[in-house]
Amino acid sequence: MTNTANSAIEAWLTGRIPTDWAAVAPPSIVIDREEITVTITVEAPVLADDASDADRAESVAGRVSGFREDTRDQRIGIARDAEHRFERKVAWAVTVGDHTELFTHIAVPVMTRLRQPERLVLDTLVAANVARSRADALAWCVRLVGEHSDDWLAELREAMTAVDDVRAKGPDAA
Repeated sequence: MTNTANSAIEAWLTGRIPTDWAAVAPPSIVIDREEITVTITVEAPVLADDASDADRAESVAGRVSGFREDTRDQRIGIARDAEHRFERKVAWAVTVGDHTELFTHIAVPVMTRLRQPERLVLDTLVAANVARSRADALAWCVRLVGEHSDDWLAELREAMTAVDDVRAKGPDAA
């Protein structure tokens, strides 16, 4: 996927999302080949300074639930239009303070070939009840790498963006 295509998707969604949803921060839009994830940031509820952590967690849960229910019809309409226009599923999330909750998303099967040492790693995770299956174990490994390699992955994505920009300036392959 080129940056130009991603830019067009982001621009369309930015224009389509109601402005009051972007009152706290602009929506975060993450795009891959199968899915577009839109994260909306809403204001955290204000509680007394002496509120317990449990009360704060409940207030955030209430804010998330309220946003989800109050915006359901609009989100469905936007997603339907975007899915038709860009041929990708749309997932929604909301951020309240430092808590982000994903409402809808897809799990895409990914085919891979692993040699015995890699399979043994997955089987160990399954045997230790860290994961229910090899697929869950592999997803766990990918999440772990993503958490511990954020800076490196960000640098890699920036380099890929630069390559896309250079390609876009080159002669047509046709």
